[in-house]
Order: sequence, then structure tokens, then C-alpha cells
Amino acid sequence: MKDNAMAEMARIAETVDRLARPKMKPKELITAVRREHPNASKKEITRAAFYAVILASEQKSERVSELHDLAVQTRNSPDETRLDDH
Repeated sequence: MKDNAMAEMARIAETVDRLARPKMKPKELITAVRREHPNASKKEITRAAFYAVILASEQKSERVSELHDLAVQTRNSPDETRLDDH
């Protein structure tokens, strides 16, 4: 992965970590993240969500399970937002 792409994923992961809430739906997460990262695709947001899980795990955060569940749900959800809609 290129350095720029990795840096962008890290920024999106920080946003995911900050915005993720218990019982949040994948579509809500994608919409919230796209407010701050309008060009992010669902795939990029999903990857960043899993990266946020890894970072939380390294920090022994209590949010690991919550972030993991949301990342899996986001990965498995249909992307109902066309790329040109964000």
C-alpha cells in the first residue's frame, strides 16, 4: 500500500474510532465518515474500520469488540450510496 493511501486510511480510521457508537448501523457510519472524508468509498471506510480495530487492540481499548462488530457489519452491508452521491 502506498504511503499516501496508508496515511489516508489512518485518518479515516481515526474518524471511524471517534464517530462509532454502540448499535450504530453501517449506513450511519458510512454517512458520518463521508461528511469528513467525502471521497472515501465504502471499501476504504471498511478497511479503515478494521484498522481502527487493530489500533484499539494494540492500545488494549475496551472498544475492540464494538469496533469489530461495526466493521464486520459495514463490510457485509450493501452500499446503497452511489459513489457520486458523497
